[in-house]
Parts: sequence; structure tokens; C-alpha cells
Amino acid sequence: MFTINPFSELSQLIPFLVMQVFVVVMIMLVVAGTLMDIVHKKNVKYFFENANRAKKLATNNVNIGKKTSIVLKTVASDVLTTSELAGKRRIAHLFGMYGTVIFWVTSVIMIFNYSTPQSSTPYILPLLWHLGAIMTCIGGYWFWFFLRVDVSAEGNPWYRVVKADLFVLSLVVTATFGLAWSYFQTAGKSGWDTLFLVLFILSNLVLFGGVYWSKFAHMFYKPGAAMQKNLAEADGSRDNLPIPADKPKQYGLGIKREAPRHY
Repeated sequence: MFTINPFSELSQLIPFLVMQVFVVVMIMLVVAGTLMDIVHKKNVKYFFENANRAKKLATNNVNIGKKTSIVLKTVASDVLTTSELAGKRRIAHLFGMYGTVIFWVTSVIMIFNYSTPQSSTPYILPLLWHLGAIMTCIGGYWFWFFLRVDVSAEGNPWYRVVKADLFVLSLVVTATFGLAWSYFQTAGKSGWDTLFLVLFILSNLVLFGGVYWSKFAHMFYKPGAAMQKNLAEADGSRDNLPIPADKPKQYGLGIKREAPRHY
């Protein structure tokens, strides 16, 4: 199972060109959903407005070399190792993030280069594909059942699902159905393999087609926001930004207490 390319086996049923077109359509759905998110939620507009406002409040001159160093450190720390998280949440996030990257990249490589019955797929690719799916499941299920904020802080059950959960749920379900499809395909369980193939396709449609309604697009915003924050701290503009009146607690403010009086 782990060394068999499931897409090569699938090409006996579905033409490889159809699989390639499906991947292109999924990419187009991500682009379209992200653009819709930009237009309707105005996150990017806020990002640039905030950057321009911070630039005017800067007190330190940060040269190009320093900015480049800050960007690289941000990518290495905030993006690649998610240093803003800690403990189990960080481990679960890293499992899910790198598992998903491996799962997606190997899927594209195998579909576009080794999706014909005649092609000889290097065993490392299906091995990484299955490993990536397993890592995604470990990180996703660990987060969903044990580490969610709602569960740990508010005591809500794991089955309480809101719109914001669409991304993580569809991602984990896609990886799960992919593994099940590969298993039943390898085991020659006719009918079961078809069932999980259909579920795998549908879950991909939900995952990539639901970008606008899920947190999928946040993957593109988060690195930019982290870079902007670190650059603002370097040029001193972050300290001079006005404190939002409706968010005092996020800035260390709360109820003003009087100093104790001694009689």
C-alpha cells in the first residue's frame, strides 16, 4: 500500500488528463476563493492601510539589509516553526502543516508525472504521500479532539462545529478518505475503494471550494501579518500605534484599580 501510487492505478478507470484537469480546477477554486475573501472581507486593504499608518509613525530607520533579515527570521520562526504556539498545540500544528504540504506536493507530482499505468513511480513518492496524509490526520485529530480552544476553555463538545471549523475538518477528512481509498484499492476491495474514492473527491471539493467560507485564506495572510508586526517593532511604529478603544484587554489594559490605601 505505502509504495503504490494510487493515481497510477486509478488511471485504469479515470483518464490521467481528467485527474490533471481536476487539480487545475482545485487551484483555480483556491485563487477565486482567496480573491473573493480579499474583496468582501477587505483583509488586504486593512493590511496595507495599517502598514502605511505604521510607516508614518516609525521612529527608527531600518535599512534594506535589516528588513531582509527580519523577513527571513520571520519565515524561519513564525512560518516554518510556528514559534508563536507552544507545547502540544505547536506539535499538532507542525504535524498538520508539514503533513499537508507533503500530501499536496506529492499528489501533484504523481498526478502530473506518474499517473499512467505505464509509468514507473519512484517508491519514495507514494511513501511520502501516505506519510503526509498520516501526519495530517495525527495533527488534525489531535487538535480537534484535545486541543481546541472551545473544548479546553469553554467545555464545548468536540462535535460542536461552526463555519470556522470547515478548513481543518475538510482537510483531515480528505486525508482520511485518501488513506482509506488507497487501502481498499490495494486490498482489491471492489466497491469500498470506489466509495472512498468518491468521498475523497467530494472532500477535496469542499476543502478547495470552501476557501471563502473557511480559514483556508488565512494561510496567505498570516505570514504577511507576522512580517508586518516584526518590521513595526524594529522601526518603532508599533509602540506608537493608537490603542483600539474596543480592544483594551488585548493591549494589557483593563479595569483601572486604585492603589491600596494604608491607614
